[in-house]
Amino acid sequence: MTDRVPMHAELLTKLKALGEPTRLRIVTLLLRGELTVSEIMQVLGQSQPRVSRHLKLLADAGLCERYPEGGWVFYRLARSRVGERLAALLEEMERSDDTEVARDLARLSEVRRLRAETAQKYFEVAAEQWARIRGLHFSEEAVEAAMLKAAGERQFRLHLDVGTGTGRMLEIFADRAEDGMGVDLSREMLTVARSKMSEAGLANRLVRQADATALPLETGSADLITVHQVLHYIAQPQRALTEWARVLAPGGLLLLADFEAHDFEGFRAEYHHAHLGFERGQLRAWLEAAGLKPLGIDPLQSEKAEGGLTVLICSATKE
Repeated sequence: MTDRVPMHAELLTKLKALGEPTRLRIVTLLLRGELTVSEIMQVLGQSQPRVSRHLKLLADAGLCERYPEGGWVFYRLARSRVGERLAALLEEMERSDDTEVARDLARLSEVRRLRAETAQKYFEVAAEQWARIRGLHFSEEAVEAAMLKAAGERQFRLHLDVGTGTGRMLEIFADRAEDGMGVDLSREMLTVARSKMSEAGLANRLVRQADATALPLETGSADLITVHQVLHYIAQPQRALTEWARVLAPGGLLLLADFEAHDFEGFRAEYHHAHLGFERGQLRAWLEAAGLKPLGIDPLQSEKAEGGLTVLICSATKE
């Protein structure tokens, strides 16, 4: 009986927080993904102090979580058993013919459209550079297929994508993992990723601003970590691999795609690459020094141009 009292108390606290129309509207919005205070203000047509007060009450009740990101603060539904079941019930009971709900969702669509426009403007500037590099190595489709193949038929609990960029890895592994989180230092890229996740209907995938060498996760919390074309930007690869090994759960899988050592010296100045790819033996040594067991380091040789780049698909586990 004593074990049930805290659960009942938690449920009552959450129900009390939901027993106010504006807070119920906010939760309905957060069902569709994370939002900033200003975005919620735009949808509800209410002042910042009022929206912030409602969000604080929801957070105090354990119904939502706040994530500061530079000058912004994002809110999303809290991940607790009671909270998730309440959210599922609200989603099931939601009335599409309710004029207030319909108006909120229409405004939310406009907020998302504006977010997508911002993301697209940044993406168009960066895309030209990426296209030039991609022209020198194996197609992205082939790299993605190789990473999926390296994961086998396994299903994962938590997928962490380091240096998530557009969030593409979160998208292609969405059916392999119950939950997913992408981290990136660039706020602009996080805007792109959020837009892409929204377009793909992946509201339960979140992205956070974080350094690849100082991840905001507990030790052993992720059983799948993907790192796609990120390691060559990192000044201290060994430090990064040690941090990823810390976060990886025992028996978990690390998948890393990056360039084999090459002599395209211009990449340092033009694209800010800290390393011109990596030797296979060096990668293996770094993985082992981090406490990981290498499973394979397999090359994808360029088919597009003689003397082009080779992509290495590295897989490792934590025993």
